[in-house]
Amino acid sequence: MKNEPSCFPQELQQVKRGPPRPTLMPFAMSLFSTAEWGVLLLWFAAILSPIIYALRTQTSLAMGITVSVLLGAVVQVLWSLLFSWGWVYYWVWSDFVLVPARSTSPDFWHTLISAGFLHSQSDMFHVLGNVIILALVGVPLEQRLGTKRFGVIYLLGLLGGSIGWIAFNSGSYTPALGASGAAFGLLGAYLSGWPKDEIPFPLILIRPWPVVFIALLYFGLELIRAFTTMESGVSSGIAHMAHIGGFIAAYALLPLVAKGGPVELGVEDGGPSQRDAVTAERRRMKSQMVDMTSLLDPWTEQGLDVPKHLRTPLKNLMHASDEPETRIAWMEHIANAGVCPHCDAPLGMVERPSGPRLQCSADPNHLEWPKA
Repeated sequence: MKNEPSCFPQELQQVKRGPPRPTLMPFAMSLFSTAEWGVLLLWFAAILSPIIYALRTQTSLAMGITVSVLLGAVVQVLWSLLFSWGWVYYWVWSDFVLVPARSTSPDFWHTLISAGFLHSQSDMFHVLGNVIILALVGVPLEQRLGTKRFGVIYLLGLLGGSIGWIAFNSGSYTPALGASGAAFGLLGAYLSGWPKDEIPFPLILIRPWPVVFIALLYFGLELIRAFTTMESGVSSGIAHMAHIGGFIAAYALLPLVAKGGPVELGVEDGGPSQRDAVTAERRRMKSQMVDMTSLLDPWTEQGLDVPKHLRTPLKNLMHASDEPETRIAWMEHIANAGVCPHCDAPLGMVERPSGPRLQCSADPNHLEWPKA
C-alpha cells in the first residue's frame, strides 16, 4: 500500500481545468463527463468480473483477485493516457482511496476495502510486487483454507491494513491505496497456519522456500522500514503500518477462520505444491502400470496352490486395482500376510516407475511380481 503526498494523487493536482473542489468532499459525480463515467464503470467491471467469474465457476478465488488487481491497475493507466490527451479532467477514484481524516464517516467506510483495488499509476512495479504475492502465496493458501475461508482471510488482511494506517495517521489527509496490506495479510495467515509449507517464490532464485522464511523476511524488513521512517520523520511514500496491520490481523485471526477447515493447522506434508507433485507422479505411474486382469498370480505361476488366506486379497488385487493407491494398498496387505513361495522369506512391496511390485525380501530372483 502506498501513501500519496497530498489529499489526492498527483494527477489530480495537475488538473487546471474545471472548478476547484473541497479536499474532503467526494467528487460531484453529476459533473463527470461521459468519458469519466466510462472509465469509472470500466474499473468496476475490471475488478469485479474476475472475482465473480472465479466464484461462479468454482475456480481459484486467489487467481481471480490477482487478475482483478492487475486489471484495475490497467484501467488506471488507461485513465492517465486519456488525461494526457485531454479526454478526461478528473481523477475518478477520489471517493475510493483511503483518507484517514474522513474514514470514520459512514459515507467513506467503503474506502477501507476499495483502496485495496487501486494503485499509483506512476509505480507499476508496486502493482507487480503485490500480484506476485497474491498469486504465489494466495493460491496454495486457498488450497489449505478452501475458497470461502480464503476470502474471509483476504478481507481481514485488507481491513487490517486499512485500520493500521488509520490508527497511526489519525486525522491525516494523506490518502493510501494499494493491495499490499492484503498481500501481507496472506503472508501472516500462512505463517500462522502452515509455516513449514514450501512454496515456489522468487527470492534470489525462483525455487520452493519455506513459508516461515518468506513471511518473516518480509515482515522483518517492513518493521525495519517502518521504524526508520518514524525516526527520520521523512515519508518513504510507502504505507508501512498498513502492511504491518494486515500481517498482524490475518496472523492473529487465521486459527479462528481455519477452524473446521479442510486441512489441519500445522500439518507437515510439504505443502500443496508437493501434493501436486505426488499426484503427477501417481498419474505417470498409472499410465505405465501392467494390466493384471490377464496375469497369473505368483503361486499359480510356480505350480503351487495359493494360500487360503491370500486368495481373496489376490483376487481383489488382480481385478479391482486400476488405481496406483488401491494396488499399493492390496500389495502391502499381501506382503504383510504372506511369505515367499520359494524360500518362505517375508515379502515386501516396492514401487517402480511402472507400478508397485511384490518382492521376496531375501532374493528378488525368487519372486518379483508382476514383471515389467
